[in-house]
Amino acid sequence: MKTIFSKNIELSILLSAFFAIVLSCSKGLERNGTELDPLTPAKADTSAGSWKTIVLTSVKDVAVAQPEAVTSANYIQELAAVKTAMASLTEEQKTAIRYWNSGGVLRWNQIMRSLVAKNNLPPVEIDGKYPIPSSANPDNTNNEIGTTFPFSNPPYAARSYAYVSVAQYDALVAAMAYKQIYKRKAPNLTDASIVPSLVSAPGGATSYSYPSEDAVLAGASYELMKRLFPRTEDTLYLYKMKEQQKWYKVWSGAATKSDIEAGEKLGKAVALKVVARFGNDGMKNAVGNQAKWDSLFKRAEERGDVAWKSMEEAPRPPMLPLFGNVKTWNMDFATMKDISTRFPPYNTKSEEFKKDLAEVRAYSDKPTRENIAIVHYWADGAGTHTPPGHWNQIAEEYIANDRESEVRAARNYALLNTAMMDAAVSCWYTKNFFYTARPSQMDPEIKTLTGLPNFQSYTSGHSTFSASAATVLGYLFPSAAGKFNSMADEASKSRLVGCIHYRIDCEGGLKIGKLVGDQAVKRGQSDGSN
Repeated sequence: MKTIFSKNIELSILLSAFFAIVLSCSKGLERNGTELDPLTPAKADTSAGSWKTIVLTSVKDVAVAQPEAVTSANYIQELAAVKTAMASLTEEQKTAIRYWNSGGVLRWNQIMRSLVAKNNLPPVEIDGKYPIPSSANPDNTNNEIGTTFPFSNPPYAARSYAYVSVAQYDALVAAMAYKQIYKRKAPNLTDASIVPSLVSAPGGATSYSYPSEDAVLAGASYELMKRLFPRTEDTLYLYKMKEQQKWYKVWSGAATKSDIEAGEKLGKAVALKVVARFGNDGMKNAVGNQAKWDSLFKRAEERGDVAWKSMEEAPRPPMLPLFGNVKTWNMDFATMKDISTRFPPYNTKSEEFKKDLAEVRAYSDKPTRENIAIVHYWADGAGTHTPPGHWNQIAEEYIANDRESEVRAARNYALLNTAMMDAAVSCWYTKNFFYTARPSQMDPEIKTLTGLPNFQSYTSGHSTFSASAATVLGYLFPSAAGKFNSMADEASKSRLVGCIHYRIDCEGGLKIGKLVGDQAVKRGQSDGSN
C-alpha cells in the first residue's frame, strides 16, 4: 500500500508536469497586461474579516472546515510535498510565480479587460437581419457570422466587471475572517527548512495561510468569468489561469495543499452566492423585442420629439434597450429612476436644441488635431475593453502604487465597478426613456470623428461612466481627485467634438454620473474599512 507521503510526492511530480503544459499553453491574453512590481502590501488589513460584504449577509453564510493541526501526520506530509515541488521548479513555473505574485486582483482585472476586448464585436448583418448571440450557444455552432457569445458591449462589460469584483471582494473578506479564526501558520513558520522562493516570506501580520487567499481569488474569479465568457476557448483559458494562481504559492513554498483546497472551495461557495443574484438581476430581459422597440420609438414621437433610429444601412436593433431595468447595486430602482430623469434633454424642436446641433456641426466642419487626439484616446469602441475597462486600467496604477492588500484592492474595484454598472443602468434608462436622435440623424451633413454608437443620444454613456468612476476614485485616492475629474471632463468632451453627442448629452451625463458615484461612495464610507 502506498503511504500518504508517497502519494504526495507523486502529486507534486504530476502537478509539475501538468502545469508545465498549462503554462506553455497560457502565454496569451494575460501577457498583454501592464508590468507590475511584486506585491508587498503597505498594510496587511488583518481586520478585513469584519468589513461589510456586498452579497453575503455574513461571512458565516459560507463555511470553512477547521484545518488539521500542523503537528498532524497529514500536514507533515503536505510540507514534504511542498519541499519536493520547490526542488523541481521549471522556468515556466518561476515565470508564473512572478506573474501572480504581483497581485491576483490586478491580474484578474487585466485578464478580464482582455476578454472584454476580445469579445467586444457586434453581430454582423445577414440578409438584413442581425442574429442575437446566445449564452446557450456561445461557440456559435450554427456558424452564423459574428454571433459568438458574448457581445461584450459597454453595458455587458460594466456588469461583468461589477460581478467579478464583488465576488472577489466578498470572498476575500470571508477568507480574512477565517484566517483569524483558525490562525494556521504558513509552512515556513512551521518548518524552518522551507524558505519561500520568489515571494515575500509570510510572517508577522501575514503569518496565516489557511485558507489561501490566492486560491480564494482563483475560485471566485473563475466561477463568475466562465459564465460571463462561456466560449470553449475562453473557459479553457480561464481554467488554466485559475490553476496557475491556485498552485503558485505551493510551488513557492508559501502554502500547502489543504490551504489551497480550502481556499478554492471558499471562493467557489461565495461565487455561487453572487451567481444567484447574477441570474435574477433582469439582464435576461434586456434585449427586448420588436414590439417593445416600437413602443419606445412611438413614445418619443408622441412627446413631439424626433425619435432615434438606427443609421446603419440595414437598421440594427437598439443595444440592450431594457438594460435600464437591471438591478442596481448601490441604490434602489426608485432612486435610480429619479436620478436618471432629473435632467431632461431639450426637445428636438426647441431653439436650445438647434443651438446644440449647430455646435456639433461646427466641430464636424472644422476638426482639429487636438480634438481628433482626444476622440481617439477615449473612443473605447469595438474591440476594446470599453469605457468601464478604461477606468479599471486607470485605477490599476493607483492601486498598484499604493501597494494595496488583495482585499483592499478588491474592495476598491468593487466600489468602482458597482458604480459604473449602476451608471450603465441609469444611462440606459435615460437613453430609452427620452429616445433622443443622434446629431448625424438630425443633420446628415455632420460627419463623425469616431464610430456612431447604435443607441440613443441622451445621455452620453462616456460622460456617465466617467463621472461615476471619477467620483469613486476621487474618494479612494483624494490627492488625485482633481486629475480624475479632469479626465472625466475630457472623456465627456471627446464625444461632443467627436460629433456623436450634443453638449447637453455630455453635461447631463456628468451630472447623473456624479450622483450615481456618490451612492457608491456612501457604501464605501460605511463598510468598516477606513
